[in-house]
Amino acid sequence: MSAIPHVIQAQRLFGEPDYLLRVATTDLAAYQRLYDERLARLPGVQRLNSTLVMKHVVHDRPLPE
Repeated sequence: MSAIPHVIQAQRLFGEPDYLLRVATTDLAAYQRLYDERLARLPGVQRLNSTLVMKHVVHDRPLPE
């Protein structure tokens, strides 16, 4: 994943799913290519699930004190 420039954040999670990736592409067609040509072909990947952001409601809020 670290070799794929479109992956802007990758986190290992407890439980399901195992990983959470944030990716950035120019449009849905570019995302489809990334999905098919890179993400689905990563070693050990058995299943992918995608969610697209419709709108940022709260974005980059600082941590509370």
